[in-house]
Amino acid sequence: MPEGPSVRKFHLLTSPFVGQVVAKVGGSSQKINVNDLSALRLQDSQVHGKNLYLAFVAAEGPLAPTTEETVLQSKAISRASPPAQGGQEHPQDEKPQEVQHSRSEVPDAAEGLGNWLRFHFGLFGSIRANEFSRANKANKRGDWKDPTPRLVLHFESGGFLVFYNCRMQWCSSPRADPASDILSVEFHRGQALDALRAPAPICYTLLDQRYFSGLGNIIKNEILYLAKIHPLTQGSLLAVSDLEQLLDYAVQFSSDWLHSKLRGKGLHPQIYQKEQCPLGHAVMKATFGPSGGFKRLTWWCPQCQPAVL
Repeated sequence: MPEGPSVRKFHLLTSPFVGQVVAKVGGSSQKINVNDLSALRLQDSQVHGKNLYLAFVAAEGPLAPTTEETVLQSKAISRASPPAQGGQEHPQDEKPQEVQHSRSEVPDAAEGLGNWLRFHFGLFGSIRANEFSRANKANKRGDWKDPTPRLVLHFESGGFLVFYNCRMQWCSSPRADPASDILSVEFHRGQALDALRAPAPICYTLLDQRYFSGLGNIIKNEILYLAKIHPLTQGSLLAVSDLEQLLDYAVQFSSDWLHSKLRGKGLHPQIYQKEQCPLGHAVMKATFGPSGGFKRLTWWCPQCQPAVL
């Protein structure tokens, strides 16, 4: 499924449509009534880890400020406000206020649920702007059939967005912790390092979205190879310097991958789905995951990433 860098790119594709009104809808989704989106205004777009959130409001009402605009306004107000008596400011005065919407702004289908639509993308999930995805090869039955969109939003401007292979759900607000998002400027390295020190296989911890939101299986495999760490190594057995280096690779690799996507360049993995590592050693492949959790394919080089006993 798409990882953090891909979903960030999806967010950039949706951003130009913020403020526009949905003129027509389509799609095969059975999870929501897509017709409820007709005549609504796309008010905001946010990305958190592997999830994209779009906010919709009634088109006839005034366009409310986006979350980013609200935060900036709150910061400006807090700077302009005089400090409390004694020269100390109250931390609660500096908190940005949440964007509030009246009941009339919420889609009928989302009454009681919220006006944010959450998108979580499956394997080969994607978003296209002003174009449809076309088949580039025959399917298993030999048919050249184009992918079926889950949702299509046509806007009054004439442009449109197409969503493929994604789950959609209404929610009251984005569930987000920027401190755990590896592509956020608010990513908390200390919190991440504490998680990596756990007495658990390092490949399990890296996929824990509570601490590494947006980090997926490709990033996991690549950064473990770059750091020369065996995927089943217990985090508690590694030196702090090794964990810090692994964290550096996680942030840098994710950022580089995003920038490559924005330039239209593909990813060139060193270990993921490879039979040999860059040094010519044979690569091992196995499925690892916590008991009762998801098991993910893992590639590693036994010579470059020796097991730690």
